[in-house]
Amino acid sequence: MPFHGWLSFFITLYYKLPLKQDRTVFHTRDVDITKRLDYSSAIAVLGFSLIVSILRTFDVRVEAARVMVSAPVLALVTTHVLCINFYKLYYDWNMIVCVAMGVAQLFLWARWADVSRHPSNWKLWVVVIALGLAMLLEIYDFPPYGGYLDAHSIWHLATVPLTILWWRFIRDDAEFRTSSLLRKSKTKAK
Repeated sequence: MPFHGWLSFFITLYYKLPLKQDRTVFHTRDVDITKRLDYSSAIAVLGFSLIVSILRTFDVRVEAARVMVSAPVLALVTTHVLCINFYKLYYDWNMIVCVAMGVAQLFLWARWADVSRHPSNWKLWVVVIALGLAMLLEIYDFPPYGGYLDAHSIWHLATVPLTILWWRFIRDDAEFRTSSLLRKSKTKAK
């Protein structure tokens, strides 16, 4: 997680270096392969996150049910990645798919946070609300202000602290679940 956060930060700085006095180079250094890798990795991360949010929100514990939930999402992600890499690299369609998957998982995590009695619920709420607002930067893009800050660069910058907070929630959740399981096993042993 720290590696991902710092990498995002330095990539944002690198892409925001001025090419000329009045322009920035964010995504102007992209070539075909880097666009395809960017889009493919984004949809892969969103697909995995959607699977996790579904499994966690609906507390799916049976392995066969987990496969039944995961298979359609994996099929969608695989089809989308193959389509944008081997058929047509279509930016608008990619944005629609990514936003739909992102919104779906934000709603699922919000539902889970609403019904859960998790001690670190507030961290999850902050991430859900902030990512929902940050997603608007991806949808409603604006040109660079002062030649440096545009919506896309602010989106990348916002992901750094949100990633840190998200991983702190995951750590707290792992500790909470482990202590709950240990308590249950001790009461069964007595």
